[in-house]
Amino acid sequence: MESSAFIQIRDLRKTFIMGKQKVNALAGVDLDIQKGSFTVIMGPSGSGKSTLLYQLGGLDRCTSGSIKVQGLELQKMDENDLGVYRRKMVGFIFQSFNLISSMTALQNVIFPMRFAGIAGGERHKRAVRLLQQVGLANRALHRPTELSGGQQQRVAVARSLVNNPPMILADEPTGNLDTSSGLSIMKLLSQLHLEGRTVVVVSHDLRMRQFASDTIYLLDGLVVSEAEYEAASHFEIPEEEPEENKI
Repeated sequence: MESSAFIQIRDLRKTFIMGKQKVNALAGVDLDIQKGSFTVIMGPSGSGKSTLLYQLGGLDRCTSGSIKVQGLELQKMDENDLGVYRRKMVGFIFQSFNLISSMTALQNVIFPMRFAGIAGGERHKRAVRLLQQVGLANRALHRPTELSGGQQQRVAVARSLVNNPPMILADEPTGNLDTSSGLSIMKLLSQLHLEGRTVVVVSHDLRMRQFASDTIYLLDGLVVSEAEYEAASHFEIPEEEPEENKI
């Protein structure tokens, strides 16, 4: 029987060529994510979790397999279709914020609306409203260098909401934040979930699980049980991988 899940992922595979080696970032992922859920994807560096998120967001193409989001088959879309999909369906939040340093918080939130055919007056009103929603109305005219890490991530959250997407994808959204700021972002994501959005977060932060309706564990490009994940984590060497080896 065909699944009715909002997101349906079947036998998803992604292979990268690094020198003379093939690296299987995703090795056959099967996953259903329900509409309106808050799903946290956990895994060590190199497990494929960010690769999975980028596939889901239409930022990268799979080697084989399929992804359906609300019935849309991403692997069958051309670049124009994927652009429309990203604009209408997805709000992205990144670890490094990805704000434009020369723009104020307000301008950063307004910027993506310029490509969505939204009139200037409406763009401004919507951006002000979203900055109020994330608690930054009094920082609207500040540039990123004048904001704390937590405040920059709140601007990024506001920016992700400009086109009112049904799905929010967040890649390590607390990774560059202190403990308190990270918790505030978790609560903000939880609020978006409670408002009815489907939220998918990739994270190393174990605290994120307390806000999740579902937690997915990835090891070596495959979905594993919590018990398998916990057993494997006891043998991890706490050494940072070189940047070029991260997936």
